[in-house]
Amino acid sequence: MKKELNIVFFGTPEFAVASLDALYNENLKIAAVITAPDKPAGRGKRLSQSAVKDYALEKGFRVLQPTNLKDVSFLNELKELKANLQVVVAFRMLPEVVWNMPELGTINLHASLLPQYRGAAPINHAIINGEKETGVTTFFLQHQIDTGNIIFQEKITIANEEDAGSLHDRMMVLGAELVVKTIRAIEQGDCPVVPQHQLNVVGKQLQPAPKLTKEFCKINWTDGADRIFNFVRGLSPHPGAYSTITSGDDQAFHVKIYRVEKRHMGHNNPTGTVETNNKDKFSVWTSDGLIDILDIQFPGKKRMNVKEMLNGMRFPGLWKMC
Repeated sequence: MKKELNIVFFGTPEFAVASLDALYNENLKIAAVITAPDKPAGRGKRLSQSAVKDYALEKGFRVLQPTNLKDVSFLNELKELKANLQVVVAFRMLPEVVWNMPELGTINLHASLLPQYRGAAPINHAIINGEKETGVTTFFLQHQIDTGNIIFQEKITIANEEDAGSLHDRMMVLGAELVVKTIRAIEQGDCPVVPQHQLNVVGKQLQPAPKLTKEFCKINWTDGADRIFNFVRGLSPHPGAYSTITSGDDQAFHVKIYRVEKRHMGHNNPTGTVETNNKDKFSVWTSDGLIDILDIQFPGKKRMNVKEMLNGMRFPGLWKMC
């Protein structure tokens, strides 16, 4: 028997907008949209609203922006909406009093093939680890983060040179389609659920996807070329892998590196040593070869390709990345 749905949607960044737009285009009833509070951004620290809020206001949805998800006044507002289903896409962790509120439960879209890559940055970590395939998962929220019963999954191939930005955009579209499929199954009362432990592959370690910290994003040039290549593309364009370049006379710059190529070869050069012709080549020795840097950003400068960078800068003598 078809259920009459009344949905509350939780989301904040651009990744969530695609799913909200898909619900809107399916003419599903959305009682309200919950998103993050406005926050200061840019040099002027002017208040900036989330991508989800921009979209929700454009479409005329009611918008709530609680700072505390356990606040009594917010919980009362949520109850008054009388939603029987909640949909979460790229939002912060919900307390049980919130996710357990609707009759039909709360579903979440996660950008991995759970139980692999539980955590805040699954797209980035999948590329960093050199995965050839990932996907999107819908599941019902429960106590421990990203561990609820799985509803549907859809796989996607990771291209050999793909970065996190392009994979994010493809998964955003695929995820929106899966959210609609999931909601329609719930609406029809025909929603399959599979406990995550049933999907564990014997002998295969579960990979985590923790939040990306500044410390994590620093390149280790003693790693092999494959690892560094995957590390850079897994962090590009945001937040960006970074390194410090130093000269023999104590000049030092912190740089972000967005695009590289790799070359495997035996050598006796110290790892981190820079090789450049000061025209169009700028490379760094790793433990088992060279990383050719293609796109780089210096402090106070825009992202540029190496040829543009070398048109304005020279690197005489010995330089190292560390």
